[in-house]
Amino acid sequence: MELDKMDENDWKYHGEGNKSLVVSHLQHCRVLRLLKFPSEDSAHTRQTAEQAFRHILNMVDYSKYVMKPLLGEKYVHSGEVVKLPLDFVRQLSLKVQQERPELRCDKVMDTFSGCGLCLPNLTQLPLYHLRDHRPPICVEIKPKCGFLPFSRHITKECKRKVCRFCMHQHYKLANGKWKRLSRYCPLNLFSGSKQRMYVALKNLLEEPQNNLKIFKGGELIFSCKDDAKQQPELNDLIQHLRPYFPHSNGIYNGQQPGKAVLNEFIQVICSALLSGGDSNRSGDPRKVHLSESRPHCEASPFPRDLLRNGNHGLPIDSVLAKVLQVQMLDNLDIEGIYPLYKRVEQYLEEFPKERNRLQIDGPYNESFMDTVKNCPTEDDGSVEYAVGKVRPRTCDPKSVKIPPKSVAMTYRERQKVTF
Repeated sequence: MELDKMDENDWKYHGEGNKSLVVSHLQHCRVLRLLKFPSEDSAHTRQTAEQAFRHILNMVDYSKYVMKPLLGEKYVHSGEVVKLPLDFVRQLSLKVQQERPELRCDKVMDTFSGCGLCLPNLTQLPLYHLRDHRPPICVEIKPKCGFLPFSRHITKECKRKVCRFCMHQHYKLANGKWKRLSRYCPLNLFSGSKQRMYVALKNLLEEPQNNLKIFKGGELIFSCKDDAKQQPELNDLIQHLRPYFPHSNGIYNGQQPGKAVLNEFIQVICSALLSGGDSNRSGDPRKVHLSESRPHCEASPFPRDLLRNGNHGLPIDSVLAKVLQVQMLDNLDIEGIYPLYKRVEQYLEEFPKERNRLQIDGPYNESFMDTVKNCPTEDDGSVEYAVGKVRPRTCDPKSVKIPPKSVAMTYRERQKVTF
């Protein structure tokens, strides 16, 4: 891409989260991630080009120096910071505005700095990678936290029995964010049991919310509806999938054709999530397990009597195992980290110039990792200890040799598995 010849008509709206908006190129397998900020604060939150560049560079550095060593080189794309023509960014903002979901329009795209993050578009493949005329299917899963917290700071016993996702379902239903409860439970997906994983993926298909998207050739074909109230159309998805599972288009194992297609599709996803690197191909039996004391969420719809069937676990080199290992580095939980956060906040109110010395705002490089690794294992009451635990949470990576346990907290619920 020639940055001085950028044309907004070459790009289309791809999606957005809480902090950024993503557009994809119509021809090249590339996406641009652009920052957002609240529309009511637009007069006060404009970042200078230098501030925005540093903010995005911090994201790249955190991905490169923290998440790549944790998850592995092949699972993390750090991207590249790019400086875009301001006129292009402004025209692009106008172009995509009409395609944005209404619930996301409380924030506006940064059109002042001209900074963005360029990444590969994992929802499509270059033409030379295609072996037939069928466009590739991409499945994006936001698995959420796959274990029950074990922190000694936990005061509510229900948190040791019911996972965070299942508890939040009831909260979000009560405040109107969702119209229906999702039966998906992350502990089933992370169990390594094909039975439980099948149930988890089936539940995601029935109620994807923000946790499942499916693309065909780079085009979104399945997700929750824009108003977050309507059911997704499984029949439409089945029609898209039929060419990929031709042997399932008749009665298959006693199932109706549509159900047979979905069954085959779920089996393919399970296989992809359980596949790994060389260790698995060589028959390495090592597995990553959930907590042996309570590997089941009491809110899960999975039948209790089936939980005893076998000692399941995730192949140690599978993508789910990598994600779970990183998540389980969190040994503090929110109840343990919040008092440390308040300690740092109070200290910086009294000594604001200490932000640079404590490296609160980056850069997140080798030096950052050295200070995190040297963080005391026990709380000595110092602000340095608190910063060592809190600071990794302030990074926003969106994107085995294990560093200290505090590093994982940012990533605990933000990983996405895309294949």
